[in-house]
Amino acid sequence: MSENAAIKILICQGTGGVSMGAKEVEAEFVRVIAEKGLSAVVGKRCDVIKTGCRGLCANDVLVDIITEEQGRVTYDFVKPEEVENIVNEHIVNMTILEKRKAKPYYNTFVKKSGLRGRGGGGFPTGMKWSFCAASPGKLKYVICNADEGDPGAFMDRSILEGDPYCIIEGMMIAGFAIGATYGYVYVRAEYPLAIERLQMAIDVCYEKGYLGKNVMGFGFDFDLRIKKGAGAFVCGEETALMASIEGERGMPRPRPPFPAVKGLWGKPTNINNVETFANVRHIILKGAEWYASLGTETTKGTKIFAVTGKVKHTGLVEVPAGMTVRDVIYSVCGGIANNRKFKAVQAGGPSGGCIPADILDTPVDYDSLIKAGAMMGSGGLVVMDETTCMVDVARFFLNFTRDESCGKCVPCRIGLKAMLDILEKITEGRGEASDIEKLLEMGTTIKKASLCGLGQTAPNPILSTIKYFRQEYEAHINDKRCPSNCCKELLLWQVIPEKCVKCGACLKACPVDAIKWEKGQVAELIKEKCTKCKSCYDACRFMAIE
Repeated sequence: MSENAAIKILICQGTGGVSMGAKEVEAEFVRVIAEKGLSAVVGKRCDVIKTGCRGLCANDVLVDIITEEQGRVTYDFVKPEEVENIVNEHIVNMTILEKRKAKPYYNTFVKKSGLRGRGGGGFPTGMKWSFCAASPGKLKYVICNADEGDPGAFMDRSILEGDPYCIIEGMMIAGFAIGATYGYVYVRAEYPLAIERLQMAIDVCYEKGYLGKNVMGFGFDFDLRIKKGAGAFVCGEETALMASIEGERGMPRPRPPFPAVKGLWGKPTNINNVETFANVRHIILKGAEWYASLGTETTKGTKIFAVTGKVKHTGLVEVPAGMTVRDVIYSVCGGIANNRKFKAVQAGGPSGGCIPADILDTPVDYDSLIKAGAMMGSGGLVVMDETTCMVDVARFFLNFTRDESCGKCVPCRIGLKAMLDILEKITEGRGEASDIEKLLEMGTTIKKASLCGLGQTAPNPILSTIKYFRQEYEAHINDKRCPSNCCKELLLWQVIPEKCVKCGACLKACPVDAIKWEKGQVAELIKEKCTKCKSCYDACRFMAIE
């Protein structure tokens, strides 16, 4: 593929793109170009180029066509059967298909030093490197933590798929800085495409002499390999991750000693995540002052977020640190889906906290999010609307962290299960008046007493939802009612006649024929047939079912 091609056709081939048919779209472009002898027809060479994830994952397959006359034009939701028409109109006739263009949902920003670890804790990267560099010993290790376990998060996966060389470069620079000669990329086995492309990049680097002994004749040795993880969420914690690489069960150990002193196989080790290493190359090329020019006083540069949930445009966004949560949701991602009312956003993954509407102007930086009861985490943002029950949200995330606990320490093993039992009681209408205080007491104790970061942060969803949405807990307990019409055991399961617009959407959504409806008539729910699946409730945009 020539970088100087007059016409470039770029096709997103990240996991999202491939799953939506990007390979078939690519094959059709290649076929049409060859069949038409397109280069001869337009007098310019046409190159079909694979790219990594663009971030607009919900709109795949994404195709960019770049010409000198029209610049870059992006088409979304491209199907193989549309390719010939796009070629004829856009390339041959030079007519942009305005109705098929992707809307500019959000802007992307370059990565910007004051670099802090992007894996969740936000520890200053340079300081971490200096600790490892100061540790005595000839054998040291660099580890890239690509064990991305948060539900709905895929920032690391997209970088590995789209630009694996930036990770290799970042790890080599870290190795050179701290005196390490060996590196591991610990990546979960559920990322086959990321593993394939990273291994391909590593192989190319070895062939060209960028990895191995005496790299490029500079007297620097650096070897790199991939370690596949089995998908345990706790292995995102650095001591558990190292245990897994060593062939042991992935369980955390007490610190100190910290990995910079005694890490992998007892040797000094530096661990950063994928996004952190991806920033290093740019800092070296453009300088620390350039990098620090974006962001806030305490959080420099940019941050990638995976935005999911009840938002119009889901996917990956990269924004400067300090942008408000409101701007991320409304200016960048288009606002709330179906024009419903914003309720909260879960920031920081399953161990993060929920930010309500009245503090939407909280900046997305480490310190501000922690002050609000949430955390930056690895970068997950789950957006919720008025149909979301915050008690059920707390139950969902606690169930995840309880399942993923390694069980080594009592606060996490026993405490999380006890908290989950109380939350299940509340969502089923069996809650007691003392339950809220019990949750607060146990959550505070678990945060203080747990061995690793998983247990220390797992109560965050409960503590933050009680802080900001205590009235919902009280409604579940005292009134046996779910204000958001979400908890199945507390629902009335009936149509509200004055809210029904007689559209029939509930009938189409119901999988068991439990809706009776005729055109122009108010829908009726047949309780004897209803399985309480909530399909009708989710389909109704007018909140006419409760």
